[in-house]
Amino acid sequence: MSTLDPTRPFGRLATAMVTPFSVAGEIDLDAAVKLAKYLVDEQRNDTLVVNGTTGESPTTTDGEKADLVAAVVEAIGDRARVVAGVGTFDTVHTVHLAEQAAKAGAHGLLVVTPYYSKPPQAGLLQHFRVVADATQLPVMIYDIPGRSGVPVATDTMIELAKHEQIVAVKDAKGDLAASARVIGETGLAYYAGDDAMTLPLLSVGGVGVVGTSTHFSGRLTRELIEAYERGAVSEAARLHQQLLPIYTGIFRTQGVILVKAGLALQGLGVGGVRLPLVEATDHEISHLREDLVAAGLL
Repeated sequence: MSTLDPTRPFGRLATAMVTPFSVAGEIDLDAAVKLAKYLVDEQRNDTLVVNGTTGESPTTTDGEKADLVAAVVEAIGDRARVVAGVGTFDTVHTVHLAEQAAKAGAHGLLVVTPYYSKPPQAGLLQHFRVVADATQLPVMIYDIPGRSGVPVATDTMIELAKHEQIVAVKDAKGDLAASARVIGETGLAYYAGDDAMTLPLLSVGGVGVVGTSTHFSGRLTRELIEAYERGAVSEAARLHQQLLPIYTGIFRTQGVILVKAGLALQGLGVGGVRLPLVEATDHEISHLREDLVAAGLL
């Protein structure tokens, strides 16, 4: 595997990959392998994030998670990295998933802020440090207070950056000023956790995106990032405007629902979703088709 710039330990473009299921609702590893190869070889991803929320991790077993990591790592070989989502609201279970992912061959860990229980900042510090200590893998913190119920405070993030294994942030906080401060005071690599924030985050020192719509928009999103990096800001802004319909439209309902519907529209069906999620409605699929057309992707 090629060595990446340490300032962007997971490259520029990463996709939070959906988990394919069979008609019977079982995990479909063959479909996962096919999708992983498509995302790397056709959509030009540097990294695939598996077992994240977009991968329906709340509904998959620990065994299924390990099998998926191993299958995707084998499928893409040295062409990209695989980051395993391991975050839960239980530190002990998160450590177990981190160790399991390392054994399965993951190249990094995505650790979301413990959700629902809303721990204090002192608890967040200990949680992330304990998980980071569990393996030798680099850790990306997933800061998404809209789902976790509590943000990682700026001062907390600056403290966490002192840990050797904590190297990146998937930033879905929506606070560019706070992100800019952490970027300016630490070596953490910031990745947009909201597709539409890719360009704004780049403008304050971000390095890329962990996307959802990038199942479809990956190639053009990579062009956007590369354009900005070479100083072609107007070209990056043009691509941002072109892709905005799908960047935002993919979240008309739960992102994974529309990603799976969109892949089916493109002949890359990966099965349905597990409850409590439900399939996209005809109305939602019609809107999605319009969004993909507007973005020049269908």
